[in-house]
Amino acid sequence: MAYKIELDKDKLQQELTPVEYNVCLNHGTEAPFQNEFHDSKAEGTYACKCCNTPLFTSEAKFDSGTGWPSYFQPITDDCIEEIVDDTLGMRRVEVRCAACGSHLGHVFPDGPAPTYQRYCINSASLNFTEK
Repeated sequence: MAYKIELDKDKLQQELTPVEYNVCLNHGTEAPFQNEFHDSKAEGTYACKCCNTPLFTSEAKFDSGTGWPSYFQPITDDCIEEIVDDTLGMRRVEVRCAACGSHLGHVFPDGPAPTYQRYCINSASLNFTEK
């Protein structure tokens, strides 16, 4: 897929922490319960760490008990892309930033109403702007 924003991996390697780089560009994950936004109650907007595209709001955030920030819906349907991920011997749906392709996390069908979706997102892939 051709993304609207082409990432400069060399520049990002200088700007991001090793964990942020691994999550965003190598499709890694961060430790649960030890990340910046898993228990944040601040009001505002969560954006892509690599290109700053707005992705989720605090109004859609909920405590899933998983140790990662979770949201029941993105800001718009077209700000993210969902890709079937069959790695690790199971079927999951990977979530990426639609603007730049940065890995965000996965979505599962066990979230709260009204969408019943749980976008399980790595804090390392997000920037936060307080309301």
